[in-house]
Amino acid sequence: MSSTRSDPIEPRNTYARVWALAWPLILSNLTVPLVGAADTAVVGHLDDPAFIGGVALGTLVFNYVYWAFGFLRMGTTGLVSQAVGARNPDEARALLARAMVLAGVFGGAVALARGPIGDFALTWLGGTEAVQGHAAEYFSIRAIAAPLALANQGLLGWFLGMQNARYGLIQQVVVNGINVVLDVVLVFGVGMDVDGVAWAAVIGQTVGLMVGLALARRLLDASGGRFDRRRILDWRRLRDMMAVNGDIFVRTVSLLTGSAFFMSWSASLGEITLAANAVLMIFQMVAAFGLDGFAHATEALVGRSVGARDRRQLDAVVRAGTVCAAAVGVGVSATYLLVGGWMIDGLTGIETVRATADQYLLWAMVLPVISVWAFQLDGIFIGATRTAEMRNAMLASLAIFLAAGWPLATAFGNHGLWAAYLVFMSARAITLYAYYPRVRALAGPAAG
Repeated sequence: MSSTRSDPIEPRNTYARVWALAWPLILSNLTVPLVGAADTAVVGHLDDPAFIGGVALGTLVFNYVYWAFGFLRMGTTGLVSQAVGARNPDEARALLARAMVLAGVFGGAVALARGPIGDFALTWLGGTEAVQGHAAEYFSIRAIAAPLALANQGLLGWFLGMQNARYGLIQQVVVNGINVVLDVVLVFGVGMDVDGVAWAAVIGQTVGLMVGLALARRLLDASGGRFDRRRILDWRRLRDMMAVNGDIFVRTVSLLTGSAFFMSWSASLGEITLAANAVLMIFQMVAAFGLDGFAHATEALVGRSVGARDRRQLDAVVRAGTVCAAAVGVGVSATYLLVGGWMIDGLTGIETVRATADQYLLWAMVLPVISVWAFQLDGIFIGATRTAEMRNAMLASLAIFLAAGWPLATAFGNHGLWAAYLVFMSARAITLYAYYPRVRALAGPAAG
């Protein structure tokens, strides 16, 4: 199983290994908010802020569903990387097959039920009639490709678990690159609006899945092992996988619920404030997906360390990944300080939205240096598959956010709402760190 790099990691080489895994992941992750930025910029240069709000709420509903099944990426990475550490290529193959089956089942259910899901979610989120209409149209189209989107998640998780970040980069660049290009072509070239943005996403997921499956076949040929139907359908392994996935599901839904409340409260402050907050959340998305490159590299290496029962290696991986992520988090905040105003101008041409976003830009500058700790701890716990602790920490963090959000927003308006979001990010890090000793215990006894 040489291609899975199951050889031990020397602590002195850990920074190099983290960077080798992280840089393609950073690039691939940044293509995700690039799509969000392209979506916002394309509709942001149409003549009505309702288009921005519609895409923002429609994306939120889709992401709520899409990331609710984020265990197909996160759970697969942790379990596959542990199989790599334990030198078990047959189980690594079986995990890919299980992820693809689950993607088909869950994605198919979402596609079939997209009408009721969209109606319920948008009724709860609120917004003006125009915003709601655009959001419903966007979600109805994007949800058609839910099985493909979830399969792409599973493939990405498998690539990361197999320590092959470059294939993940290729897959993500294809999915999101096609999406960005078609945003421009369908809206400005063909004359579509929200529907063009949605169809661009559907086509990107379709082509990306075809490319991802071709890459997976190459990696399977190189990694050894064989598919075994009995192993794939083994009840004990399926039960363990679903237990991990169930915890991640609850954790992710709780995270998305926090984001949904943020956008719902934004909508209650008016169409312009909603549009401005949607623009500023692009800043947070860029920071989150970029910094998640280190979190994903850390989770792959942590999983392998746990699979090999090597605490010395685990400590070195956690230290290297966290130092690198923190340094980049400071750099992202500094970048926003220098060019944040220009970024807002590039995302929307509506002067009232620009002016409102400028008033709250400080929060987007501060968030990366606060959020990085939560992102990095997520990666550590996913790699160790300590998912029950992730679930409990996120539930506690959501409760803290909900308790703080409405009073702060009532007292201080949109500044209070952003302050509550900062509290949410801080709570995520603090609650996870309280559980960190359990992760170290998984990697065996401390060195004598």
